[in-house]
Amino acid sequence: MAKRQETLLRLTYIVNFLKSKKDGADYFEIAKHLEERAYREGEGQLPFSEKTFQRDRKVIEEFYNVIIQFKNSNKKYHIVDTDSDETNSTLLYSIILINAYKQIGNRQDVIIFEKRQASGLYNFDGFVHAIHNLKKISFEYVRHWEKTGNRKVVEPYALKEFRNRWYLLAVDTQKSNFELRIFGLDRITNLEIHNSQFRKQEFDIEKMFVNSFGIVSTLNIEPTIIELSFETAQRKFVKSLPIHHSQEVLVDNGSDFKIQLQLVPTYDFYQELATHAERLIKIDPPKVRDEYLNFLKKGIENLL
Repeated sequence: MAKRQETLLRLTYIVNFLKSKKDGADYFEIAKHLEERAYREGEGQLPFSEKTFQRDRKVIEEFYNVIIQFKNSNKKYHIVDTDSDETNSTLLYSIILINAYKQIGNRQDVIIFEKRQASGLYNFDGFVHAIHNLKKISFEYVRHWEKTGNRKVVEPYALKEFRNRWYLLAVDTQKSNFELRIFGLDRITNLEIHNSQFRKQEFDIEKMFVNSFGIVSTLNIEPTIIELSFETAQRKFVKSLPIHHSQEVLVDNGSDFKIQLQLVPTYDFYQELATHAERLIKIDPPKVRDEYLNFLKKGIENLL
């Protein structure tokens, strides 16, 4: 087994095991799990020692944003949940999924994936290469409401995901001003990576979306403090899958459940609220409530 693959497997098994242990696990339990897992999967022996484990802890925290903490109270290691940037954690979980899928081979009945997937990922490697190497790219781009596309020449900056769709953030060289524009990968064809490089401007892409719900940039727009009250039956769902990264629980006493969000309400946000429609009982401020009611009204009128 290649050393890189061996390390990825070991990191994956460690995180998976500790995630499954509510009360944590000591070093010997972790080592035993790794030995049993490697034997079960027919991967041979995964070299492991206490020194290796301490090094793995640092790698897992640095690259995957998952903190493994030792608690003196029970002399065991625990996964510490963190609500900071989850990008690297997501990468780790993708590795977990890939390794799980490798185990089942062609067994489609073991892991059932969502069948409705957007296209466009076939160019993903090309986009990553161009972004990393500061290469200009060109492609045909067709908007959903258009029949024919336009040839775009852009300077690619980043890729962003929202609801199983991926988007390219890039500067359109045909525009005179610097502005990161958003292109859906499923609407891009005939990708060409140019030899010419571009000079990347310093720009905080996170700021474009920090107050957004979805892919629409809300840079320089003042966010709104929004309070949502739900039936208590919805509390566990909303807490386990937060509506937005700014979500804070204001009231959770068994009879009332209220959260607070800080964002710029957009069409995507009202779509999300509609998924909670039956158990959403109050929205503040009134302006956001009225906009949400208009959103629902238009949908009902379309069906009448």
